[in-house]
Amino acid sequence: MIFTICLFYFCSSLKRNNISTFTAILSNPIEYLKGVGPQKGELLRKEIKVHTFGDLLNYFPFRYVDRTRIDKIASLSGYEDFVQIRGKIIRMTVMGENRSKRLVATFKDETGTIDLVWFQGWQWMEKSLRENVAYLVFGRISIFNGVAQLAHPEMDLLTEEIATGKQFLEPVYYTTEKLKARGLTAKAIGKLTKNLLEQLAPQEIRENIPVEVLQQYRLMPRSMAYFRIHLPGSEEDARQAQRRLKFEELFIAQIRICRLKLKRHKLSHGYVFGAVGQSFNEFYNHHLPFSLTGAQKRVLKEIRTDTIHGRQMNRLLQGDVGSGKTMVALLSMLLAKDNGFQACLMAPTEILSQQHFKGIAGLLEKMEVKVALLTGSIKGKARRQILEGALDGSIDILVGTHALLEKEVQFKNLGMAIVDEQHRFGVAQRARLWEKNAIPPHILVMTATPIPRTLAMTIYGDLDVSVIDEMPPGRKPITTVHRNEYQRPQVMDFIKEEVKKGRQAYIVYPLIEDSEKLDYENLMKGYEEVKAFFPEPQYYISMVHGRQPADQRQTNMQRFVAGDTHIMVATTVIEVGVNVPNASVMVIESTERFGLSQLHQLRGRVGRGAEQSFCILMTGNKLSQDSKERINVMVQTNDGFLISEKDMELRGPGDIEGTRQSGILDFKLADIIADKPILDAARASAEKILSEDTDLLLPENQALKEFLAAQRSKSAWSKIS
Repeated sequence: MIFTICLFYFCSSLKRNNISTFTAILSNPIEYLKGVGPQKGELLRKEIKVHTFGDLLNYFPFRYVDRTRIDKIASLSGYEDFVQIRGKIIRMTVMGENRSKRLVATFKDETGTIDLVWFQGWQWMEKSLRENVAYLVFGRISIFNGVAQLAHPEMDLLTEEIATGKQFLEPVYYTTEKLKARGLTAKAIGKLTKNLLEQLAPQEIRENIPVEVLQQYRLMPRSMAYFRIHLPGSEEDARQAQRRLKFEELFIAQIRICRLKLKRHKLSHGYVFGAVGQSFNEFYNHHLPFSLTGAQKRVLKEIRTDTIHGRQMNRLLQGDVGSGKTMVALLSMLLAKDNGFQACLMAPTEILSQQHFKGIAGLLEKMEVKVALLTGSIKGKARRQILEGALDGSIDILVGTHALLEKEVQFKNLGMAIVDEQHRFGVAQRARLWEKNAIPPHILVMTATPIPRTLAMTIYGDLDVSVIDEMPPGRKPITTVHRNEYQRPQVMDFIKEEVKKGRQAYIVYPLIEDSEKLDYENLMKGYEEVKAFFPEPQYYISMVHGRQPADQRQTNMQRFVAGDTHIMVATTVIEVGVNVPNASVMVIESTERFGLSQLHQLRGRVGRGAEQSFCILMTGNKLSQDSKERINVMVQTNDGFLISEKDMELRGPGDIEGTRQSGILDFKLADIIADKPILDAARASAEKILSEDTDLLLPENQALKEFLAAQRSKSAWSKIS
């Protein structure tokens, strides 16, 4: 009842005032705040990106110190963390010589005494402190020579206001060395925030979540949350304020994403693929090399449903390496042909494009479907013929690299565009492909990097997401083992045994941008070691790395693909795109330097044939706890989705490939892993509101609509599809 009355008071007062989301005061430059000034203002901008009063209001504390309680000296054991005591200094003594000089003050309350000690700045403290004057003392307790003491405590003259302790938990803010040097310590930032809050009335921070949602989840009003997150009266106050503001961050993000998705479904125009015709049926019934899995059938049904409603399909297809995404793509392109349209498939590298082309052309060789390949290396007459075939419609399926994006590549009637390894292409690049027809073609973007559900919902929420979570029958799980430097000879002997069976092996070295020169040296050293274990002419080795000219790299890769070399020594350039069914061993050097998702991608380069394959994780002898955990996960499971969830837990969502640059994960409080229940609730609320009021025209949604309009510039990240 009290909550509802409080909520009504806040919301009705906001309605009466009808002021903007953040009033003019919060747009003031930070230097105009009392206690800041031009020099400190410039530092706050550079160091912690606080430009305005509003930025400071949104600069939240990361923890709190409880100064609402007064401890008794007699009750202190010496093992407490922070303590707060009230009493008087009864004497002060300077002890020690030269650099070991220190000020020791004996502090007394009604139950006993304790020493306060200053090693630095003691001369100033000696002048400023007074004996027999009441102080409130706060600090971290320590034991010296078996006696408890407080070193460099905070000293406040005891006033009536703080006689029983402070009235709120003391917030602690992140600061930097440069800020501290100018007096902007965590405590000083807290004082500035308190100054700002004293200037603000609750009505000056307008609500942006509909009242019905606030009541459903028992969320405190927005203005109350801002006051209580900075100056909470209790831990529960702080927790509820954080909960409210986390919900707001996630709710606003979900509203933006869901609106984009709904508008696309409602307003976008797409070609109708009304028929499942001769090409699709002939291939499915007579040329399909294996039975589709249940997951592949489900995804095809989703694509089929998308393409019959006259709206543009915009679908993300996730599937582990080897799960059969390319077969789904091929059947989707045949669906386009049966309805009188062309299709294209764009891949990030020339070798991957060639593999797609060879695979698709091989599967369709007995059918009347014309497939062509366009890459940067195709020149002259051959290129002109391909461009003419795309323009006159005689080419049904065009496979290629970034070359497909060039202006000279024009289609007669492009109805289906598929992008493989979509995170390798920028938004602007992909957009050029969509412009290849008057009405944008249907879009299918594919990734072999499994994305955790919570992350997909947050980043790709405006796309329809399909998942192939089932491997084709007959695939043997890759056996993964961990070996250290002492076991290298046995690992090399094992590779020799596999080569004797006619198999091939990868040996991959890390390539990290920050240490590229050192990594290159390690690669060359590793190459020499491998040559010593595998001498010519009994063994032939390819080496591939980013410093090689593109044509040399291409040649070396092609020699391995063709089976002319037994071993490929490479950096992570082979992570995407090399399909060698005969390769059965993947050795990953310095495994501790890779993230889980990248390790899983590298492992996926083997296990593509019918034979048993192996992944050997090589590390040094000393490993951090994180590294051990990553290696254990790799050894225990081949499930890419489990691995991606664990990767996000260990590294955080901002480090998952492609998410850092999107900007979506710049939440100040919310954590999409720890706060998944809040994310689910925010998503459900957003979907419900928009299903009833897509354009936010109802009176109860006006505040939300105005807030989104003010924040519109921040929504660019969500147009990543």
